[in-house]
Amino acid sequence: MDQILNYIGGELVPPKSSTYLDNFEPATGAVYSQVPDSDASDVQAAVEAAESAFQAWSHTPVAERSAVLLEISRRIQESIADLAEAESRDTGKPVSLAKAVDIPRASKNFDFFATAIKHVENESHQTDREAINYTLRDPLGVVGCISPWNLPLYLFSWKIAPALAAGNTVVAKPSELTPMTAYLLSQICMDAGLPPGVLNIVHGLGNKAGAAIVEHPAVKAISFTGGTNTGAEIARVAAPQFKKLSLELGGKNPTIIFSDCPHEDTLETVARSAFSNQGEICLCGSRIYIQCELYEDFRDDLVDKVKAMKIGDPRDEDTNQGALVSQQHMEKVLSYIQLAKDEGGRILTGGQREIVSGRCENGWFVQPAIIEGLDHTCRTNQEEIFGPVVTLTPFDTEDEVITMANSTPYGLSASVWTENLSRAHRVSQRLASGLVWVNCWMLRDLRTPFGGVKQSGVGREGGWEALRFFTEPKNVCIKLR
Repeated sequence: MDQILNYIGGELVPPKSSTYLDNFEPATGAVYSQVPDSDASDVQAAVEAAESAFQAWSHTPVAERSAVLLEISRRIQESIADLAEAESRDTGKPVSLAKAVDIPRASKNFDFFATAIKHVENESHQTDREAINYTLRDPLGVVGCISPWNLPLYLFSWKIAPALAAGNTVVAKPSELTPMTAYLLSQICMDAGLPPGVLNIVHGLGNKAGAAIVEHPAVKAISFTGGTNTGAEIARVAAPQFKKLSLELGGKNPTIIFSDCPHEDTLETVARSAFSNQGEICLCGSRIYIQCELYEDFRDDLVDKVKAMKIGDPRDEDTNQGALVSQQHMEKVLSYIQLAKDEGGRILTGGQREIVSGRCENGWFVQPAIIEGLDHTCRTNQEEIFGPVVTLTPFDTEDEVITMANSTPYGLSASVWTENLSRAHRVSQRLASGLVWVNCWMLRDLRTPFGGVKQSGVGREGGWEALRFFTEPKNVCIKLR
């Protein structure tokens, strides 16, 4: 059985308590590795290593920092097959998905910020010919990065790469449910020549290792992706210490389909946006609004498409739907499907636990569910389920659908499907959402700001927004005469 180690001060080390947590393979329900049950003493060691490394790393020439991050990117790319298999085993997602999306994106994250840091510009302002003001941006110091279980290496690298590129040192914690690719990244960083202490990875529970990172007075900023309740607790602890916060939290995203949409493209993409990664993506469109004149035809076509999805062993190339990440999460998703029934919803397809024969007979699989007949204010339509469950709701007018779309406490992303350009602009402007896709989904440009409004988060990630977050601006004013 594999035993994962922490990565502190450039070395792979066991937890100071010598205690471990079981790590389950979702597709089989069996324990296959052990994760360090780290605590505040491990975090303290990691912070001390990061503090020791900060001075040298922050003064390392940008070109040299960039070269190390590019080497990490290259080594991730070289290891796509092994990393994808590890990601699939940890999460339950199909290997094919991890190979096509998760691991390539992790490589691109390092590549993007490694090159971006070489093109940062400083602002300057001339003041009535009497003075020139210019702005410097300095790294913060030691920063904390805490990532979720649904896109483990993808989102782990999304935080670490800009922090390191900007000259910070990092204490990071991946999810205890999906630690393997972060562990493998430790060895990649060592082989790539990342100096000891620049990146430190502490595995363990959120209420122990994660809380210790948030609470530590030497950690200057926290970048967190995860649940809204956890984000609120992080803010409660970090705010009195005046730490910088970037919180990417929950979503309950609307997909709005007008009758003039490109039907086949819409159908293909909406099915993907609803059920990719078993619906365990914060950007999945879980509330699907369909204009009345199109409703029945689109509903029937979507049901047929989803019925054809193969649920099975994540190792199989033709598997579309893998296992949910844990038994607890599977039970939560199934409880929401029962809640939908209790609230008067009609299950059009799916909604049951799937028993996959062979090695996966004890895995945590759920049939993708499509539900109709629910009011837009019911719990099923207001609370984040984070699984393969979508609801269908008909609408007549723009005003009606915008009211329904904006009715939840979340505001992360939205999708709009129409060939009317004026309508696309109108609706996009009125949606209370951090990002809006028109006639597409998950079409990402890493230069653009990413984040939500309302209970979907605070701050923005990506591009210059990330580099600004991980630096502190300093204005210098020079009098000319």
